[in-house]
Amino acid sequence: MRTLRSLLVLAAVGLVGGASAQVYQPETFKLANGLEVVVVDNPRVPAVAVMVWYRAGSADEPIGKGGIAHFLEHLMFKGTPTVGPGEYARLIGREGGTQNALTSYDYTAYWAEAASDRLEMVLKLEADRMVNLELTEAQVTSERDVILEERSQVVDNRPSSQLGEQARGLLYQHYPYRLPVIGWRHEIQKLSRDDALAWYRRYYAPNNAILVVAGDVSVDRLKPLAEKYFGPIPSRAMPERWRPDEPPARAARRLTMKSEQVGTASMSRTYQAPSHRYGDAKQPYALQVLAELFGGSATSRLYRLLVVDQPLATSAGAYYEASTIGPGSFGFYASPRQGRTVEDVEAALDQALEKLLSEGPTEDEVARAKRRLAAASAFARDSLRGPAMALGAALAIGRATADVESWPRRIEAVTRDEVIAAARAVLRPESSVTSILLPKPTS
Repeated sequence: MRTLRSLLVLAAVGLVGGASAQVYQPETFKLANGLEVVVVDNPRVPAVAVMVWYRAGSADEPIGKGGIAHFLEHLMFKGTPTVGPGEYARLIGREGGTQNALTSYDYTAYWAEAASDRLEMVLKLEADRMVNLELTEAQVTSERDVILEERSQVVDNRPSSQLGEQARGLLYQHYPYRLPVIGWRHEIQKLSRDDALAWYRRYYAPNNAILVVAGDVSVDRLKPLAEKYFGPIPSRAMPERWRPDEPPARAARRLTMKSEQVGTASMSRTYQAPSHRYGDAKQPYALQVLAELFGGSATSRLYRLLVVDQPLATSAGAYYEASTIGPGSFGFYASPRQGRTVEDVEAALDQALEKLLSEGPTEDEVARAKRRLAAASAFARDSLRGPAMALGAALAIGRATADVESWPRRIEAVTRDEVIAAARAVLRPESSVTSILLPKPTS
């Protein structure tokens, strides 16, 4: 089950989804109990993707209970009075479908893909576990061990993940994004059955959820099924989704880590940035264009400079995380070529950024970046789950389908001056964290 890096993955999916939202043409309705329902009818393939999103992620966790959102994600597969432990996955798999789940800072989501004539079965299963989850102490204990092993594999035994975890703790001083989604080991070890059920009862209710169904489905077909299975579930009072403000950064931060497990050096630099829900509402569109033109492809400025022209690096790029409730992040990464050093790569990156900030991109670079972003959306309809991911992630952080639909127009309207202004506002040394990962010779 995916936990780490899910924000970045979903941000990318949301980017493509947003660009093609004029093709999605989603229809929406709401049940009396508050469940939001989104339908994307795409009958080209006789299959459906069903996603249930809950507005509860690791950033909503109380202090001392780190990892409980992800813990419950695992436990949601343990069964109900009518569906035994592990039976959810077996039932979906027996029909040739696939299923999984993800936890992020701002939401938790569950998905299943199946033949369209199995839609009712999937909806029945999802509605059942929304309200009827049963957990035993033995199940909780064994799954806690599974998550501890997952943390060992994904973080504790990977130097790059360890460094990334430390860097994120410096990027955000006060906002809960500074904490790992999977949780700290010492807190995971203390999570209990009561903790899991308390989280479940607090957040898992129809009025805190979004049902998105994409594929061979129509509103006329889905609405009576949603009413039948989700309609009887009562709504519950939800706690206010409060988040703290992030104080301004005042000093550049730098980390260096050496490990015998590292074969190739690498570096990254990350800046705190506005997101779709935090800070300047216009900047995310300019920053998406900036990330694409500066480091989004093999023809981007940074890749050409570091990998093709000099060459100094084996890889280089940029990314932007905007699909968040709180502050997002904008970053660069590169790995030096054999015979070159991290210092060589970082010096070249600094020179490239200095030129970008002083001169800005060319009009042609901006135009080509916008064309590439638009072209990336051409295949969005070929993805069964892509529309459900893009729309669900947007709604889960408080955006609307109209925001996703307007993405192409807003990207097309981005000007060179707006890209320059966004770059100068975000790419400030005092808001950066630079991470260096180096090989450590074995003794």
